[in-house]
Amino acid sequence: MKIAVVQTASSYDKAANRELVTRVVADAARERPDLVVLPEAIMSDFALEGGSVAEAAEALDGEFVATLRKSAVEHGVAIVAGMFERSCDQHRPYNTLLAVGADGSLLGAYRKIHLYDAFGYKESDQLTSGDVAPVVVSVGGMSFGLMTCYDLRFPELSRALVDAGAEGLVVPAAWVRGPLKEHHWTTLLTARAVENTCYVVAAAQNGKKYCGLSQVIDPQGVTIASAGEADGQAFAELSGDRLADVRHRNPSLKNRRYTVTPR
Repeated sequence: MKIAVVQTASSYDKAANRELVTRVVADAARERPDLVVLPEAIMSDFALEGGSVAEAAEALDGEFVATLRKSAVEHGVAIVAGMFERSCDQHRPYNTLLAVGADGSLLGAYRKIHLYDAFGYKESDQLTSGDVAPVVVSVGGMSFGLMTCYDLRFPELSRALVDAGAEGLVVPAAWVRGPLKEHHWTTLLTARAVENTCYVVAAAQNGKKYCGLSQVIDPQGVTIASAGEADGQAFAELSGDRLADVRHRNPSLKNRRYTVTPR
């Protein structure tokens, strides 16, 4: 199957972001991918420290999801994208990934579990964490586990997704720039691929706040597509045969002696 990762930056203008999504999906669709992956928070950027994203949040039947569904059907592609979804706490919505099928159906919704309370920022002041449960969706004959940005620092989640059948990890992000942060991003993406012998598909925001460096990594930890720092797209072919061959030669998942049960 063919994957497209889209690298761009959202703003606080939701209507402009919907137009951006429509445009970049149409651009990516020219290469006929099965799945287009957009960054975290592409519906609306994160609020500044001390601010709130609550007013930007929408339900799953709102304008943003309608835009995803329309683009998916129009171009015959599945889409994964990040949004802020209303929760039972009106002041603290979810940070949600939506997976929409090429027919416009909702394949899955993943509400970010690990909120970014680190490096001087406290995401939990603005957002509610999701239930601790893996979300795996099927696209193009392959299964993908959904995780968001800071989740990347928690290998137990990626392992739970692989144990639930994921052959690839889809990681939309808005990875904040900073000392060694880009190194952490690229290192952790590679580690998640190698330790789980799976594909990793990472679409990140860029610009002044975020590091970009969107990429696709194969089960041996080889970067097979990347987008650098500028706006753009990267395309990669994912192969079930390649995955099976790597897992045959490196059966680390079968050789495990210790497992962790999610709390």
